[in-house]
Amino acid sequence: MVSRKASVRLLSPRLREEVFALLPEGVEVYYLDEPWPKAVDFFLPPFGQEEVVRRVLEGVEVKVVQTLSAGVDWILPLVPEGVVLCDGSGIHDVPVAEWVVMSLLALLKDLPAFLQAQGEGRWAPRVLADLEGKKVVLLGYGSIGKAVEERLRAFGVEVLPVARHPRPGVYTPQDLPHLLPRADAVVVLLPLTPETRGLVGRDFLSWMKPGALLLNAGRGPVVDTEALLEALREGKVRAALDVTDPEPLPSHHPLWQAPGVLITPHVAGLSQGFHRRAARFLAEQVGRYLRGEPLRNVVLEGY
Repeated sequence: MVSRKASVRLLSPRLREEVFALLPEGVEVYYLDEPWPKAVDFFLPPFGQEEVVRRVLEGVEVKVVQTLSAGVDWILPLVPEGVVLCDGSGIHDVPVAEWVVMSLLALLKDLPAFLQAQGEGRWAPRVLADLEGKKVVLLGYGSIGKAVEERLRAFGVEVLPVARHPRPGVYTPQDLPHLLPRADAVVVLLPLTPETRGLVGRDFLSWMKPGALLLNAGRGPVVDTEALLEALREGKVRAALDVTDPEPLPSHHPLWQAPGVLITPHVAGLSQGFHRRAARFLAEQVGRYLRGEPLRNVVLEGY
C-alpha cells in the first residue's frame, strides 16, 4: 500500500510506481493483491478482467470507476447504478494516432510486399502511392480522432471527420453513403455500442472507393468480419486492423491469410509513454475530485 494523508482511497492493480507519483496529498492507494478496504473513492479496474471487477464491485463500496482505457464497452454491464464511470480518453491519443499514420504509410508504400520480397531475397522495385493529397474519413472524432487529424494534415491529407452530432466541418453517419465513394481511406476510431456494432458491413464496404484502405483502431465488432473478408478476397479494399472480431484472433482464423490485410495484436495504445500519460491524467482527475470539480470523461448512457 502506498500511503499519504488519507482523505481519498484508490484501489488499483499493481502498476508502476510512476503512475501514482503525481497524486496529490491526501490519497491512499490500495492494491488488488492486498486486503481490500470496505469503501474506496476510485477503483482502477484491470482491463478485460471481468470476474475481478465483478468481485470488487460486489464487495467494495466504490464511488468512481476510472478506467485507463478509452473504451469501456467491456465494463459497462458490470458497473452498478449510482457508481460514476469515467474512461481514459486522452491517455492513448498519441500512440493510436501514430499507429494510424504508420499503417496508412505501410499500406500506401506496400511495406508488407517489400518485407515478403526481402524474406525471399528478391529486389522488387515499383511505383508507390503518396499520402499527400489523399482524402481520409475519420469515423469517430473524439480526442484520438483530433490527434489523428493533426498528424494527417501535416502530410497534406484532406480529413473528413464523422461524429454523431453535426457541427461545422464535421459530418454525421447519415453522410457516409456520399463520403465513402470519395475517400481513399477510412479510419475507424469508434467505441463499441449497440449502434456501432457491425456498422462497417457489406453496405458500408460497397460504398467505399475500389482499392480504398480501411483501418480499425476502435473496437473489432464495429467491423463485420465476414463482410470484410469478402471485400479483401475480392480486392475491393485493403485493411490494417489493430482490433479484430474475435479477439484475440485464433491462429486458424482466415483473416490471418486474407490478401491485403495488416494485423497488429491490439497494441496501438500500448507505448512506453503510457505510464507517464496515465500519471498526469490520474493526478488531474483525483485533484478534481478533491476540489469538488466535475470529473473528466464521465460516461453517460454508454457514450
